[in-house]
Amino acid sequence: MLVLLGAFAVAPLLLPWLVGRIGARAFFFAALLPVVAFVQAAFETPAVLSGDTPFETYDWIPALGIQLSMRMDTLGWLMALIVTGVGALVMMYCRWYFRGKSVEGVGQFSAVLLAFAGAMYGLVLTDDIVVLVMFWEITSVLSYLLIGYYHRRGASRRAALQALLVTTLGGLVMLIGVVLIVVEAGTSSLSTILAQAPTGAVVDAALVLILVGALSKSAIFPFHFWLPGAMAAPTPVSAYLHAAAMVKAGIYLIARLAPVFAIAPPWRPIVVSLGVFTMLLGGWQALRETDLKRVLAFGTVSQLGLLTVVLGYGTQDAALAGLALLLGHALFKSSLFLVVGIIDRQLSTRDIRELSGVGRQAPVMATFATIAVASMIGIIPTIGFVAKEGALTALLDEATGGAPWGIVAFGGVVLGSVLTSAYGIRFLWGAFWTKRVPTPTPRAAGASRGASGRVGPAVGETMPPTEWPDPPIGFLSAPVVLSGLTVVAGFAAPLLDIAFAPYAETAPASTPGVAPPEHMYHLALWHGLEPALWISLATIAVGAVVFALTRRGAPRRVIPFTAADIYNGALRGIARLSVVTTSLTQRGSLPVYVGTIFVVFVAAEGTVLVAGNDWRTAYDAYQTPAQLLVAPVMIIAGIIATRARKRYTGVVLVSVTGLGMVVLFATSGAPDLALTQILVETVTLVAFALVLRRIPSRLGEHNASVAPIARAILAIAVGLTMAVVALVATGARVATPISAEWADLAYTLGHGKNVVNVALVDLRGWDTMGELSVLIVAATGVASLVFVTHRADTLSSLTAPLPRVASRTRRPLVEAEDGGVLPQTADLSHRPRAWLVGGQRVKPENRSIMLEVIVRILFHTIIIVSLYVLFAGHNLPGGGFAGGLIAGMALVMRYVAGGRYELGAAAPTDAGRLLGVGMTLAVSCAIVPLLFNAPPLKSAYFEAHLAWIGDIEFVTPTIFDIGVYLVVIGLVLDVLRSLGAEVDRQALELREARAGVGSR
Repeated sequence: MLVLLGAFAVAPLLLPWLVGRIGARAFFFAALLPVVAFVQAAFETPAVLSGDTPFETYDWIPALGIQLSMRMDTLGWLMALIVTGVGALVMMYCRWYFRGKSVEGVGQFSAVLLAFAGAMYGLVLTDDIVVLVMFWEITSVLSYLLIGYYHRRGASRRAALQALLVTTLGGLVMLIGVVLIVVEAGTSSLSTILAQAPTGAVVDAALVLILVGALSKSAIFPFHFWLPGAMAAPTPVSAYLHAAAMVKAGIYLIARLAPVFAIAPPWRPIVVSLGVFTMLLGGWQALRETDLKRVLAFGTVSQLGLLTVVLGYGTQDAALAGLALLLGHALFKSSLFLVVGIIDRQLSTRDIRELSGVGRQAPVMATFATIAVASMIGIIPTIGFVAKEGALTALLDEATGGAPWGIVAFGGVVLGSVLTSAYGIRFLWGAFWTKRVPTPTPRAAGASRGASGRVGPAVGETMPPTEWPDPPIGFLSAPVVLSGLTVVAGFAAPLLDIAFAPYAETAPASTPGVAPPEHMYHLALWHGLEPALWISLATIAVGAVVFALTRRGAPRRVIPFTAADIYNGALRGIARLSVVTTSLTQRGSLPVYVGTIFVVFVAAEGTVLVAGNDWRTAYDAYQTPAQLLVAPVMIIAGIIATRARKRYTGVVLVSVTGLGMVVLFATSGAPDLALTQILVETVTLVAFALVLRRIPSRLGEHNASVAPIARAILAIAVGLTMAVVALVATGARVATPISAEWADLAYTLGHGKNVVNVALVDLRGWDTMGELSVLIVAATGVASLVFVTHRADTLSSLTAPLPRVASRTRRPLVEAEDGGVLPQTADLSHRPRAWLVGGQRVKPENRSIMLEVIVRILFHTIIIVSLYVLFAGHNLPGGGFAGGLIAGMALVMRYVAGGRYELGAAAPTDAGRLLGVGMTLAVSCAIVPLLFNAPPLKSAYFEAHLAWIGDIEFVTPTIFDIGVYLVVIGLVLDVLRSLGAEVDRQALELREARAGVGSR
């Protein structure tokens, strides 16, 4: 099971490439892994039925007692079969659903869908409740991506965000409950918690919080509104996530906890009341819809309410019937969603007002859709009939035994079954029946006359049949199989009874105060003329009457607003509150922000210093003579910077202090820090220079500095406070510093002589990984501010028209008459030379041939130097950060010499890809050791002797360092493309616009 879980994590990475090669046929390969998982679960059936529960575990975070543990008991076994079996069929269905469509986005869709199947597989089998929460949130994120597949549509984006916010909010609340119950039980093992069955006020509070998460995931009121909105997703997503997988996660968690915790005081009032209300609300709304998919969506909401009531009630008979309902719902509802997908794919409509006579033209599809609906409303011989009889019998026994919540549950299920029958018939009528033209509304009264002037069928006449193009037979296979299985499962009810009994036996026979039944209920296709049969038949008959009454006109809305209106109102309220808060605290003044920080710093640190009564100071006048030379220069530069009137002058003077630090580091035995410092200063100076092009050259030209005396006082206070803190800190150490041992630790543990580099990529790799994340966020933030309309990096496409040199000659280039470039030959010696490909696009007054020649000669050498610094950094000054900055400086040279086109030619790739690949390498260094039962970021050391080369050695933190190298290059490239190339483009557009206005 753990191996399969790992395969689910890796296999999706290959699907985008496979879709690009073979198109939608890649879904067949995507279905292979769920098929293997289904077969594996099927092979475990004898062990599960015998009570020999398969169990695999791996210590993931031993310090917290968290394990990757997989346990396949009866409930997990059933859910694994549903998740993998339905998932495999849905993926095969996708092969025809996406056939003929553009492959854009399909690769990502296939990968996310398979990853979602893996997350659900892990969720239903994990025995660690903390890991369950992790899988829970993973499914929320992946469902967001799947629901928002049509990302160009506003409705899809809103629906995806709505589902994400609701389910994630519920998941966060559930996390608090999980933490409480883990602390109370002293373990995160779900099976152990259920065996202990802890009680008390803390456990009750934890159960309420956990139920919030479960109910939000399964679209139970008041969280039900996100599911109908999620119908903006492609139909395979609806068939899988919203019928068999994601919405079942909450039902699964309720079913997992109900046998033990249903006796807790808050359990049944919450589960039964909200479940019944959701069942009735969803069923009633389904009768109002004219979109087939939304009919099924609200029907799903209603059915989820039914599952919540039955599985959450917590008695043996209800648990047994609940598992049958769980299986039946997964089969018939996913089948019906897939049928709607076929109709929509073939006809480009799901509106029942536009469909007529489809059943006559598609008899096979209509037949199996009818079977699925029969299972949904509970008609023999389907599994729906078996489950419905069992649920009615279990709740009827509770109701007649005097259980208050049994009465509520029984009454709600009966009324809900009536509505289920009504909207089930409405679905068949809307999708397949031959209809008559309805009486037009006043708005549509004139719509019957077409553009040609011909009058259509009169009111009351039969609508012409909708033209039906037959779909491929493979397209029908998945819904046919799923629908047929509802009948097979009905006849196999005795076998299902044997399989589900071990789970049911974990629940009490009845609720407290109610006499248990004489015999435990058994699933069977025929129990005789028992009360549940007559009640079931009555609900079907009454449901048919309700359908007849509501067919012509939709029933009225019960309340004038919906939960979606409350959700949207809440979002608007939060947005307005954020605007008010921002307007009060974010005034748009950088001096105010910085001044506030400095005032707080002086007040807080000054208070601590004044209150302290045990100061120790230890300082020397100087350590090296270089300090006596450099320190005055830094001080003078800082003072002059405060008097500077030009921005660039101020930036250069500030850089002087940074370069002074370079000298101090170099003379204090820290060459690694000196190298990094000078590179950072250089890149920072370049970034400042790029930004300064778009702001006034003189300080105070638009907004003059105010309160200079107050600023000076605050600056002096900050400086004095920081100086005192430094003095006190230097004498505060009373123990031997750990840094004294770092040289030995770096060599013995990290196999490197460069203490700084070994510390960054090995000893404190977690800190470095966090810093990489900050760099990526900063780069993304800067780029998002500059790329106003979109984040897409179009610079590479801008360089596509640039001609490329056909040969590999090292001769300089010659400008052709058409503006291109050619290798220089004897007969072209009179032509002007272009030493860089992008140089031809630079204006003559901005070109520097000397600079182009230098860059052409030095660029590749600098890249080689950066690689040397990268790989030598483990033992010599350097490393990934310094190497990346050196490579970044090479890109800066190309940009300065040849402009934005030359930058595109130098780095014809998206900066985001470099950032992503680098972060992936760094994260993999934390994950891969886990596969070998080692802690995250555990390093490995390899050495060998090779002929002609000699002794070589390799440490795995070098891979981490390569990730740092790529992230830094991506950061520099992102800065150049946003603050450099994009600003250039915007400035050019502005000049052209002004020139256009001036010429009019």
